[in-house]
Amino acid sequence: MTARPLRVVLVGYGPVGARFVEELLPAVAAGEASLTVVGAEREDAYNRVLVAEYAVGAATRERLEVTDTAAAELAGADIRLGDVAVAIDRPRQRVLLASGDELPYDRLVLATGARANIPTLDGLEHARRDRSAAPAHALDQGLKPLPTGVVALRDLADAEAVAPVVAGGGTIVVLGAGVLGMEFALLAAEHGAHVVIVHHGPVPMARNLDEAGGRMLARATRALGVGMAAHARAETIGFRDDRAGRVFDGVGCADGTYIPGDLLVLSCGVAARTELALAAGLACSSGILVDEELRSWSDPDVFAIGDCAQVASPDATGADGRVPGAPSGLIGPGWRQAAALAGRFRAEASGGVAGPDAAVPRRERPIAVMLKATGIDVVSGGDYAAEPWELDAEVSVWLDPARTAYLKTVVRDGVLAGFVSVGLPRAGAELTLLFERAGTLPAEPSTFLRLDAPDAGQAPVEDPLGPDATVCWCNGVTAGRIGEAVAGGCGTVEAVGRETRAGTGCGGCKGRIASLLAAAQAVPN
Repeated sequence: MTARPLRVVLVGYGPVGARFVEELLPAVAAGEASLTVVGAEREDAYNRVLVAEYAVGAATRERLEVTDTAAAELAGADIRLGDVAVAIDRPRQRVLLASGDELPYDRLVLATGARANIPTLDGLEHARRDRSAAPAHALDQGLKPLPTGVVALRDLADAEAVAPVVAGGGTIVVLGAGVLGMEFALLAAEHGAHVVIVHHGPVPMARNLDEAGGRMLARATRALGVGMAAHARAETIGFRDDRAGRVFDGVGCADGTYIPGDLLVLSCGVAARTELALAAGLACSSGILVDEELRSWSDPDVFAIGDCAQVASPDATGADGRVPGAPSGLIGPGWRQAAALAGRFRAEASGGVAGPDAAVPRRERPIAVMLKATGIDVVSGGDYAAEPWELDAEVSVWLDPARTAYLKTVVRDGVLAGFVSVGLPRAGAELTLLFERAGTLPAEPSTFLRLDAPDAGQAPVEDPLGPDATVCWCNGVTAGRIGEAVAGGCGTVEAVGRETRAGTGCGGCKGRIASLLAAAQAVPN
């Protein structure tokens, strides 16, 4: 008697879900596993990290593609787009869909991602999520959509609303000055929009920069023509009536300031989509709680990956019942989780043993946060907030407002524990490499300052593009692997991406890939 294939149901078809599908397909094609995918959007999976670039015209729709749905269906996967999972019947191991279908499973994978936070503002009340009032088919939405002219820039529909405002040189108000808000604001301004950033703190990117670094970033942002409204606590949304009906007109702040605009982009953070899991009685905190095998604390047949998954040990619960940590919020860890879980399922379906590639690291290696924007180089990582007067750390600070340049390094026990670099691209690249490798600084930290000097001629402290250096952290691609792809005929950044996946995640490494290409092409045959 032939064994029944392992029945796998995946809820969520974003970039992490798409990677899981791709990695599980060999088992599906071999008849060892069956796979049903439920995607709420009618679009094929796409890279949400690049939605802002698509909105302003800096990226094509094709560049956002991360999967081949037709190939997956040809291999035997059942891809259901435009349908929504509304409940999980764990005793019967069924997923109930808004269409009325029930999907049986042996293993259920939740890749439901994250939703944009909707701030508490007069004018957005009905757009805020209300789990007790929302219908079953819209568990993570409010009773009404966001008003016309207000977007969160999380999907293609949002991008379509942004595009004509940017193309027409309209005014965009960005609420929030985190990494994503800053990146979009600078990108929109670069492509012709008038932009004002509204935030209630003293400096932008306050979660990633110390105050001096934030002030330097604000100075550089204003120099590029982007307005910065700091210490501005938004309270109300103003509307006007036109031929399209009631549309956004401006933001009213607590001090009486009114900031007019044609479009409001909400960049107030995200939260994991846990509604489906909570309704099914699965343990959740900041995300769906899973162990290091990505298995739910509450059900051995349910798993979670990506922005909805909070990896933590069940022993980590504090006395107050809280679980420390949160979903990573980065596409790279999500892709690694998807590949590892699919590897374990392939092994289970074939009756074998999962290999080392099916292991999920207990802790992701430290990642530096980079602001992707033309004309501004900002990168930071680790313990960036340490003060120069601390006794247990060596903190060095260099500040040059005239050049819009700032550098800070924090060394603990001889190892680079944190840093901030603004306006110093080569120093930032060197420090990023050292930080991610837990390396040590040179005896004289000021060596880094010379790297960006106009007359700099010395070699880098360490070659940031050496063969073993990781160029693309999202996909774990080294400079050596990229070199092999170039030697094999890849002559553009896009071609390297198709061959190695480098640069297809957040896109922050494309400059380094281009440098490798230029160096290779400069070498005579």
